[in-house]
Amino acid sequence: MDTFDAILGRRSVRLYTSKPVSESMVAELLKAAMAAPSAGNEQPWHFVVITERTILDAIPAFHPYSAMLKHASVAVLVCGDLRLEKYKGCWVQDCSAATENLLLAATAKGLGSVWTAIYPFDERIAGIRKLLNLPDEVVPLSLVPLGYPAQNPGRADRFDAGRIHRNAW
Repeated sequence: MDTFDAILGRRSVRLYTSKPVSESMVAELLKAAMAAPSAGNEQPWHFVVITERTILDAIPAFHPYSAMLKHASVAVLVCGDLRLEKYKGCWVQDCSAATENLLLAATAKGLGSVWTAIYPFDERIAGIRKLLNLPDEVVPLSLVPLGYPAQNPGRADRFDAGRIHRNAW
C-alpha cells in the first residue's frame, strides 16, 4: 500500500476479528511510531503494549469510549515522558505524530485501529496511570486498539476546499 492509500484509507475501526496480531507486526508498528518527527529530536515517547485480556477489559470502566478493547487482541498506549522534554509542552505534538504514524502503519499492514484519547482527561489519565503503574513524569496521551478488522468502514472523502486559505484568512 502506498503512503497516500494509507492516509486516505485510514479509518477508525472499532470491531475486530479474533485473529491475534503478531509480536513481529506490533514491533513493525512501533518502529513506524518512533520514526515520527519531534521537537528538537527529543523523542519524548514511551509505549506500553497491552495484550493481557484482564487489563484490556478493565479500561472501559474509566474510559467511556473504549468498548472496542473487548474485541482487540492488543492495544498500544502512547505516553510522553516529561523528563525527556527539551521544549516544554511539545511532547503532546511529538506523541500525536507518533500516534498518527502508528495508525497509518496499521492501515498499511491491513490492520484496523482507532485513536482513543487519554490526555487531557483527568479521569482517564488517573485510571490508566493506576492500572499500568505509570511513573508520575510519564503522561499517557493516546490508546490505540489494534486488530484485524471485522468491518470495513470504507474510504471517506474529507477534503473541504472551504477550509483552505491562501496568504491570509
